[in-house]
Order: sequence, then C-alpha cells, then structure tokens
Amino acid sequence: MYCSILHESTGRIRIHLDLDNMSIHQADLFEYAAKANIGVTGVRVFLRNCDAVINYCCSREQIVSFLSSFSFSKAEQQSLVPDHTGRELNQEYEEKLVFHVLSHFTRKLLFPATINNFITIIKALKFIKEGLSCLLKGKIHVPVLDATAISVSMLRGDFDTASSVIFLLNTGDILEDWTRKRSLDDLARTLSLNVDKVWTETLEGQELLVDVASVRAGDIIIVRQGSMIPLDAVVLQGEASVNQVSFTGESLPVMKSTGGYVYAGTVVEEGNLKLRVDKESGSGRYDRIVQMIEDSERMKSASEDKAAHLADHLVPYSLVGTIGTYLITRNVQKALSILMVDFSCALKLAIPLAVLSAMREAAEHHITVKGGKFLEKLAESTTIVFDKTGTLTHATPSVSHVIPIGNRKEDEVLRLAACLEEHYPHSLAKAVVVEAEKRGLIHEERHTDVQYVVAHGIASSIDGKKVIIGSYHFVFEDENVPFTPKIRETLAALPAKDTKLFLAINRRLAAIICIEDPLREEATRTVDALRDVGFSNIVMMTGDNEEAAAAVAREVGVDEYHSGVLPEDKAKLIQQEHAAGHSVVMVGDGINDSPALSEADVGIAISTGAAIAKEIADVTIASDDLYTLVILKELSKLLIRRIHQKYRSIISFNFLLILLGVFGVLSPSTSALLHNSSTILFSLQSTTNLLQD
Repeated sequence: MYCSILHESTGRIRIHLDLDNMSIHQADLFEYAAKANIGVTGVRVFLRNCDAVINYCCSREQIVSFLSSFSFSKAEQQSLVPDHTGRELNQEYEEKLVFHVLSHFTRKLLFPATINNFITIIKALKFIKEGLSCLLKGKIHVPVLDATAISVSMLRGDFDTASSVIFLLNTGDILEDWTRKRSLDDLARTLSLNVDKVWTETLEGQELLVDVASVRAGDIIIVRQGSMIPLDAVVLQGEASVNQVSFTGESLPVMKSTGGYVYAGTVVEEGNLKLRVDKESGSGRYDRIVQMIEDSERMKSASEDKAAHLADHLVPYSLVGTIGTYLITRNVQKALSILMVDFSCALKLAIPLAVLSAMREAAEHHITVKGGKFLEKLAESTTIVFDKTGTLTHATPSVSHVIPIGNRKEDEVLRLAACLEEHYPHSLAKAVVVEAEKRGLIHEERHTDVQYVVAHGIASSIDGKKVIIGSYHFVFEDENVPFTPKIRETLAALPAKDTKLFLAINRRLAAIICIEDPLREEATRTVDALRDVGFSNIVMMTGDNEEAAAAVAREVGVDEYHSGVLPEDKAKLIQQEHAAGHSVVMVGDGINDSPALSEADVGIAISTGAAIAKEIADVTIASDDLYTLVILKELSKLLIRRIHQKYRSIISFNFLLILLGVFGVLSPSTSALLHNSSTILFSLQSTTNLLQD
C-alpha cells in the first residue's frame, strides 16, 4: 500500500499510511509484519493519525522495500498477529481516562453550581455505601475514611473539595485497573501455550507428529508422560495423573482415565493418554489463563499484603487524629485537613503497581514471573542451584559417537534409539533424533507402549523384545544388563566429559551413544555476575558421572557440585539448604528437575525444557541466554528498593501534609488536592522501568 515518509534519522523512520482511519486489527497487522523483518528493532503504530515509527539496525533499503511491498491482505495471510496483543485494552482505558477527565472539568466549567452539587451527591453515594458496608462488618478500613472525608465536606457545604476527592479517587481506580489488567494481559500472553507439535493417530493406527494448528475437533492425539496437553480433549484410553495448577490452581495432580476431560495447558506427570480433541487450538485458553492469574493468591507479594494491611490499620489513627485535633483546637478546618490526608490510598495503589510493573518489565526481557512474591523471594535468595544438562550446558547437545556392540550396525542402533527418543521431551533425546535426521535414517513406529522412567530412560517393546535406552544406572543397575569387561574397556576409551546413553535389547547391551554437551558460551560470565549481584553459594547438580560433572564445574567456576544425582536427591539438597537457613533458587529444564523446582523458594525453568518443568516453575526464562538470570536478580533487588523508597516517601509526604494542616498552613481542599495528586504521582512513578536502558 502507499505510504509517505514524514521524517527519518539514522536507524529510525516515521511514516504515514495512506488511510482515512486505521482499525486496531490493521495496526496490529502492520506492527507484527514490520517486526518480522530481520533488522527491525522496534515498531510503534499510532492508531489515530495512521502514523508508524520503525527503529532498525539494517539497511534503509531493506525498510523501504518492506514498506513498498506491504499490504494488509498479505500480512493477514502470514498469521503473525497473536490472538491478544494488548492494543485493544490500552485503547479502551485511554478513552475511559480521557472521557473521565474531560467530563469532570467540562462539568465544572459549564454546569451551574446547583447541578454540579447534585452530581457530586449522586457520585458520593457509592463511597458512602462502601463505607457503611465496611462499618456494618465491624471494620474501620479505607472505605470508611473516604466516605467520612466526602460526607463531612458535603455537610460543610464544601462541594468543591468533595468533588475533587471523588474525581481523584476514581482516577486512581482507573489507573490501577488499567495497569493491573495490562500486566495480566502481558503475563497471559507470555504464559499462553507454545506447543507447536503433537502426536496424532491415523486411521491405520500409526502415529504422526503434526502441527497443532492442523489438528481439528474429533482427531485422536497421544500425550505421554512429561508432555503438555495442547488441546481440550476427552480421554479415550489410558490413565494418567495430570498437573492442572495452571488451570484450576490445584496443587496436587488429578487422576484422569477413560471418559475424563483434560484441558489445554495442563501437563501429564505420570502415565500416557489417548485423547479425542474436543476444542481446536486457541479456544478459550487465553481467557482461562487470565482468570487463573487473577484468582491465584500467588500473585500477591508480601509487600502488597503489607501495604494493604498497613493502609487499613492506619485508618483508625487518622480518624482519632481528626477528632483529637478538633477537640483541642475547636477548628473544623484543621481537623478536616487530617481527614483529607490518609496514607492508605498511595500505599494500596503504588505498591501493587510497583510489583505488577516489575513483572511486566521482566516479560519485556523474556522472563515470565507467575507472581510478585517470587520476585521478593529472589531478591533475598543467596543460594542458586543449577541443573547441568540443558541449563549450564547448551540446550542443543549433539551426538559425537555411536558405538554399536556386537554385530550390530551403527545406523541400525541409531535408528532404533531415535524411534524411542523422539517421544521423550529432553535435550539429550532431541540430540539422538536430530542425528538420525542428519544421516537420513527413517524410523517407522514399530514399538508398542512407551514408558518413561523419570531421570533414567525409556522402556518399550519391539517385535516382542524389550528395548531400553537411558542412563548407566537405569540400564546396568535397575535393568540388570550385564556389565562385561569388554564394555568397561569400551567405556574407558570414550571421552569422559561426554554424556552416555546406553541402548539394550533383551537385557543385552546393543550400543553406547555419546552426547557432546557443550557449555553455554555465557555460563562462566553468568556465574561470575551472579556472585556480584548477591548469590554467595552457586551449586551445580547433575545425573552425570563424576568425571563429566567435575570438568564442567571447573570450567564454570561453581562453588560446589554433586554428580550422579537422582530427582529425589536434588529435592533433598534443596531441603538441606533450607535447613541451613538459606533461601534457594533452582534453575532446571528437565522432567527430573521438577521435584527440586517445586521444593525451591523460586523455581526457574528454561523455556526450551520439558513442559512439566515449565508448569511447575515459578519463573520461566524464554531467552536462550543464561545472563537473563542476572537481569532477573537485579530487577528483583531494584523492586524491593523501590518498595522501601515508596513507603518512606508516602509516609513522609502525607505526614508533612497533616502537620501543615494542623498548623493552619493548608486548607482542607488544598490538603486533599496535594494528597490525591501525590497518590497519582507516586503510582505513576511505580510503573516506570526499574532497569536503565
């Protein structure tokens, strides 16, 4: 479509789209189409004047080429726009706030005093009703103070002060509601499902891995242990315990069997399910996440609770101070000056907004925090525990050696291993599957039911023979596969730092697969930086052997490490740290990390990891850069600092207003104006970014 360039500078261009008016959907289409271009670093679309600003680090010609070829119909076909972008929500509250302000000042300027006073009385009824309701419940909380201030002002005939108080209270409510809903919207979009593929069953009984978007209601899908259920469905076959915390808030898994109903976004903790899809992708998931976040007590941080309780507890003192001042001075003006100033409004608004704003800022750095209290816990934590594989090491390990045992061929055992591992949501399993793809090895579904043994491996049956693949402990100790001198000799010749997978058929070793698990480039830098931001004890845990664990520990520079660790051992180590009085952060990505993630004060999952790990974790890092942990820690510390500063500022400023009112320096209306203005100012300050760009 046609557009004109209004202004440009290095790396920035402002354009005008040739439209009479632009819809919300068109604005979203242009923004996401522009963002899809490599080199575009930011896009802002201005709905009302049909302008857009594009920031870029590529060539100007590339941007001009995009603009010249852009069309809304083409962008629509690309399906780049998510179901919820937040633009509609922002426009709704912008219009609501503008209308609220304009209507108030227009009424004050154009309407006669009699009508303005009548409107003030009508608007005051809501606050008086809330205050009376609070008193009837035997509580003297903030609504009582608001109702008293408004009522006394009207009884004195000071309708201007009453109107100003009502206006500022309503403005605060709009700003609070807007900021909260915007934060919830950001969180919900971040938490929305990110399941691209799902196993479906064909009419011939074969399993195919397909895109979720291609699945329709009535299709049959297979979901195995450790995987996320991508769609609402009915259980046709199987039995499994399903973690539904993201949907219902239930902390314990729920058993699902034939005839049961399962929800998109929940996770199979144990067992396998064959499901008939009831609802296609995108049907109601977002709304359920929003409801879950709003209802969850985990959203509330200790600071939010403290602010709410402190605000309510200060109300009786404000009332006593008002009455006492009147009895001593017999001056209604001075007494009202105290009544017009309370600590509650700013405390109950600014502190929650600071927490929600920090959560939103974390989302801008590709970090999903599921509740404000986890940021507070993170700020005070001194111990951080890392899983090794897929966390400290690279998320995409690769196969370095395939050693067939006996007369078997290398491609034969790799094909068989990939056939089993493609069902397992772990980085090591993915490495085997990718290696088979590189070699062009096609593996048909020949095995029967696949069973996971958490943190050990996979067991199945092919052509009537039991086939297992997994760790040394699983194959040689649990399954009692003979460990011969020849195998010992073969192992000794392999690189110690590589992770080994063992494939056995009918209790005889068939192959050893070595996985190169390169250390993340930023791992050492991240560990050093974590010490600088407050972690005094950095620990690594892994199920790998001592040699591999020691090599990584030395290179990364952790304070201590533990090798050959089972899932329950990881959780026990967290418990030991708690017993020593430490607040612990756990970072992991696999099914075997789930117990430790649950046990830790703050569980952090890597987004490329298993679905169950992300479900259980309190924080999810979408970025593929571990240094994001440093940003998260700094953000949490800055949040606590801001909260403490807000407490001091709010209490100091309002106490000053009370003193000035008592000494007659400020009138009640001026006190009310300064108090409510400061409340909005403190609240707006709470929504600014904590980290410097």
